[in-house]
Amino acid sequence: MNREEKQEVVLALQAKMQEYGNFYIADTSGLSVEKVNNIRRKCFESGIEMKVAKNTLIKIAIDGLEGDSSDIFPALKGQSALLFSKVGNGPAKLIKSLRKGKGEDKPQLKGAYIDSAIFVGDNQLDALVSLKSREELIGEIIGLLQSPAKNVVSALQSGGGKIAGIVKTLQERG
Repeated sequence: MNREEKQEVVLALQAKMQEYGNFYIADTSGLSVEKVNNIRRKCFESGIEMKVAKNTLIKIAIDGLEGDSSDIFPALKGQSALLFSKVGNGPAKLIKSLRKGKGEDKPQLKGAYIDSAIFVGDNQLDALVSLKSREELIGEIIGLLQSPAKNVVSALQSGGGKIAGIVKTLQERG
């Protein structure tokens, strides 16, 4: 691979990192071609894009991101597959489901970059699975904001019926 080809790979990786905002670094070493192809198929079905690149090129691409992302560099050892997703916890859920029930420990999470937050190590997988997506958080906030307004409207509507009943009773007496 010559210098221009390497530069193209780095620019393509940076574009993906900026487009998605979230990416995971996974270890798929030791897996058969059939298992890796199965992972790729599951990624496609889940809306996750999988790319494989050399660690040095990944490191250069990460270096080009805004802010200090050097905490993720220790994860760049051995074979690395990048999983790009719009949903922050999507790849974590996929990795967990791929390992479920088969007694396998691969693919293994090496690191994750979620909206500029960095997670390193496979022990972070459960924390990443439980992360809420941006849409889920917005939905919860909207639900919390609507709740008091709904209560006020409901109280006014029920109170209006009571007042009308009292007025009608007073008219009948008079």
